[in-house]
Amino acid sequence: MEFKMQTRELEFYYGKVQALKKITLGIKEHQITALIGPSGCGKTTFLRLLNRMNDVVPDTHLIGEVLLDKQNIYAPQVDVVEVRKRVGMVFQQPNPFPKSIYANVAFGPRMLGLSDGTKLDEIVEKSLRAAALWDEVKDNLGKSGMVLSGGQQQRLCIARVLAVEPEVILMDEPCSALDPLSTLRIEDLMRELKTKYTIVIVTHNMQQAARVSEWAGFFLLGELVEYDKTSELFSRPKNKRTEDYITGRFG
Repeated sequence: MEFKMQTRELEFYYGKVQALKKITLGIKEHQITALIGPSGCGKTTFLRLLNRMNDVVPDTHLIGEVLLDKQNIYAPQVDVVEVRKRVGMVFQQPNPFPKSIYANVAFGPRMLGLSDGTKLDEIVEKSLRAAALWDEVKDNLGKSGMVLSGGQQQRLCIARVLAVEPEVILMDEPCSALDPLSTLRIEDLMRELKTKYTIVIVTHNMQQAARVSEWAGFFLLGELVEYDKTSELFSRPKNKRTEDYITGRFG
């Protein structure tokens, strides 16, 4: 199976503080990779490096490579906008724009220059259907996205990412602000989406990682301690620190 993305000897610094230490891993296409570990261990920093979100953070620098289809996304000639179109991000807190449901989903295609109303209508419906939200909002597309429930808002944000037709979807604790029922809806949605997209999720919920992912990486103090098939990592961890974490001895 092909790697959709890879990192090679990836190091990252906030000023002189090293946040990531020589991270090398491969992300399989059309599978879900979960990143676990205690708070402050580098998971979200790593995730944001996969679509250059950390470019906006001052006084930071990177060593190593991040490859998307074997091309280094940090090479000088690379278009950052194109990277973020191909690698979309869903954040921890649902963050719909203070616009209508329709305008939220149409935002990306419009920014990319699409103005054809019929085509936009098709994209909005297709994206909302893919995010399992269409049936709930199809009669209220003109209403503000802010009036939706938390779970619906998160699915709206997923639809907004899907509207620009990404290849990889990054999810930073997408269920941490949601109730259990909404969490299950998002997990079901992730399983459906992996048939078309490659998904990387950061989660503190180890049960969630076990439920939804095929691959898992355990981060600790900026280091990738262990990376393996999820079933192996949770049942037969090779590193004592991984075992201590997943059995609740720390973290």
